[in-house]
Amino acid sequence: MAKAKPFTVKQFFDLYPDDEACLDAIMTARMGGDRMFCPGCGAEAKFYRITGRRAYACQFCGEHYYPCVGTIFEDSRTSLLSWFYAIYLFTTSRHGVPAKELERQLGVTYKCAWRIGHQIRKLMADEGPDKLQGHVEVDEAYFGPRKGRKLGRATNKKHILVGMIERGGNAKVVPVINARMPTLRALVNETVQKPSAISTDEFSSYNLVARDGYEHGTVKHTKKEYVRGPWHVNSIEGFWSRLKASIDGTHVHVSGKYLDRYAAEFAYRYNNRKAPEKMFSRLFSAISER
Repeated sequence: MAKAKPFTVKQFFDLYPDDEACLDAIMTARMGGDRMFCPGCGAEAKFYRITGRRAYACQFCGEHYYPCVGTIFEDSRTSLLSWFYAIYLFTTSRHGVPAKELERQLGVTYKCAWRIGHQIRKLMADEGPDKLQGHVEVDEAYFGPRKGRKLGRATNKKHILVGMIERGGNAKVVPVINARMPTLRALVNETVQKPSAISTDEFSSYNLVARDGYEHGTVKHTKKEYVRGPWHVNSIEGFWSRLKASIDGTHVHVSGKYLDRYAAEFAYRYNNRKAPEKMFSRLFSAISER
């Protein structure tokens, strides 16, 4: 099978050379394609641009339609081309895009760049899978200050994310307030379909998931056991390793308040890893459907 060609920056600017092209793309996507029906009169119609506004008018009844309403572009004075290019950067980067880089690339203020980045991350988070199935690896990771010698489960000063990855499939990352048994058990029941197989390490908070209709296997990291037959958590641990390297190398520091968005952004890229050239169009489709 031939390797898919990447979506290049030249292709991007050929498709979206200016704000007019971006607005036309939003209009076409939100109205369902080439055949457009007026929300006012219900007729199949052509729509004409209204000068000076991000709006179109129906050829028959004159009804005004604002395609950006209800999207991340609504109420934004930043050019649509800048928004589109930011989405392009997010969907072609392997390690994320910091606000300072958006500020430089788009020529906007840091505050504007920060807002654009978080709007895109929030959209990526909303596009995550609802349920996982098959053989799912579950593990929690700890993010926060590095002062002192306490690491991982030994400290209560860090933010906790629980990651779940289907073998060969999708990933989902969820923030939790603690790593106690009721919290993790409820999260697994909410996120993983039954019956499924679940791999974890020996952490006791996962001990009761077998009673909930899952096949549960563990590996004992404290005894340097990393694979036992089909049971291991190597995929999710690799995910955590790459996420932490991305945060350290790209963002340097991430606030605990928004940590889940950065993790969801990383999970979105992971879930689209088999067709990265389509990542931009998929995210754009999600924007248009809102």
